[in-house]
Amino acid sequence: MSDRLAKAKRVVVKIGSALLVDAASGRMRRDWLKTLADDVARLRARGQQVIIVSSGAIAVGSKALGLGARNTLALEESQAAAAFGQIGLARAYQEALETHDVRIAQVLLTLGDTEARRSYLNARSTLTKLLDFNLVPVVNENDTVATTEIRYGDNDRLSARVASMVDADCLVLLSDVDGLYTDDPVRNPDATLIPEVPAITRDIEAMAGTAGTDMSTGGMITKLEAARIATEAGVHMVIAKGAVDHPLKAIEDGANATWFTAHDTPVVARKRWISGSLQPSGVITVDEGAAAALSRGRSLLPAGVCGVSGTFDRGDAVIVQTRAGVELGRGLVAYASADATRIAGHKSGEIEDLLGYRGRDEMIHRDHLALNRAAKDTDVSNTKSELAK
Repeated sequence: MSDRLAKAKRVVVKIGSALLVDAASGRMRRDWLKTLADDVARLRARGQQVIIVSSGAIAVGSKALGLGARNTLALEESQAAAAFGQIGLARAYQEALETHDVRIAQVLLTLGDTEARRSYLNARSTLTKLLDFNLVPVVNENDTVATTEIRYGDNDRLSARVASMVDADCLVLLSDVDGLYTDDPVRNPDATLIPEVPAITRDIEAMAGTAGTDMSTGGMITKLEAARIATEAGVHMVIAKGAVDHPLKAIEDGANATWFTAHDTPVVARKRWISGSLQPSGVITVDEGAAAALSRGRSLLPAGVCGVSGTFDRGDAVIVQTRAGVELGRGLVAYASADATRIAGHKSGEIEDLLGYRGRDEMIHRDHLALNRAAKDTDVSNTKSELAK
């Protein structure tokens, strides 16, 4: 199972406050962070992309400002501590990774940003572009504006949503525990570690406790919530003990851990969600050439669009159909309906002149298009002849 981490093309690593910040002094554990940076550099050297989702800003800031324990702070005190501590948190990551010539970028998100469609798309585009620039995004909850999340989150769910957002192959939750046990191992010495969870059942949920550490607000329940989000999006997830040097290498070397298995790839999981869960907001009609290209697994370009109907925003689901009204599939459109109408029938190179900004080359990218089986199985030549009638 540890091969899942070694073979993943895109990895999200979540780091809890208890690992990163010393509870007594409120200072960063820089020696430990250096070993994590070694691991991240090693993954990148073999061609893997890495995103870090890190807690710790409130823990750093509250100690420096002379505030009490996190669970005793008023909301505005937590937000002030986060604003102060975030600077030190980002600096610590920058200093640890720059020794490997790895540059970072800071991204602040709330859970709401991962749920609102427009914010989700913007965050996804930003993270993807940062990876294209060969940077390591360091994501933290935007605690200065978060409300409910700041009290009930711990970045477990946020990390799962980030992993889903960027089509990661593997999510690593580095924690103060080394996995899911049949019972609380502190209270029950006979409790045993569960190495793999193929599905999150009621029995699995019953094994989760509620307590976190003094430095974090999460427990096993939030980790199971994260596992559900991740695996449904096609992302394998592992819970492993982080309080060891080189924690990612330890996982690959077979350290105790619990793996939650995804049964689809991220792309397949997203296409199933598009085809079965989203209500379409409009219709895109395509010409014969575009229909044939789609059947071969291509993206839909504006040049192949001959009609746009309905009112929709960028990222909404739309039906893709032929001139004859045959539904080929459903996809997430890259343009709002007004802009889609303007560029329909035009080449991608003309988009900037038509809209005044440089948008995407595709009207619908193939990874965001779920074709009907009939559309995929139809012979291209027959499709062309029928559509030409």
